[in-house]
Amino acid sequence: MTLIVDRPSDLLDQAEGLDLGTSSWLEVTQRDVNMFADATRDHQWIHVDPERAAKGPFGGTIAHGYMSLALVIPLWSELLVVRDVGMSVNYGINRLRFPAPVPVGSRIRLAGELASVKEVAGGIEVVADLTLEIEGGEKPALVAEAVYRFYP
Repeated sequence: MTLIVDRPSDLLDQAEGLDLGTSSWLEVTQRDVNMFADATRDHQWIHVDPERAAKGPFGGTIAHGYMSLALVIPLWSELLVVRDVGMSVNYGINRLRFPAPVPVGSRIRLAGELASVKEVAGGIEVVADLTLEIEGGEKPALVAEAVYRFYP
């Protein structure tokens, strides 16, 4: 399900606790992890050395926790679409945890719920409870309370 609203102010009509459903599945590849490692200069072997990581605690390479967080953005855009918006910003994270690692080759998807919607100076603020699920996983990769702002 994708919640589509015409203007940021239309978000005020949405109920707290509204289930936004889930995004499509996204495969996490070694190429993606390597590019994230290059961008962040975090080349720890559990992320970029498949041979060494195969003998490590996770049985293979895993995505960076912050890569999992970064992947929330494209998946979030499948849950909420605000038309006629001048600018939208990631305003922050109130809570964030990484309960389980994301193995390279696994698929993830985002589940979301509106925690709150309110007016702020010049725009609308949305707080969303987000869970990044790992296909077949017992625990989520990420649990967060994310804050977004939308300006007309």
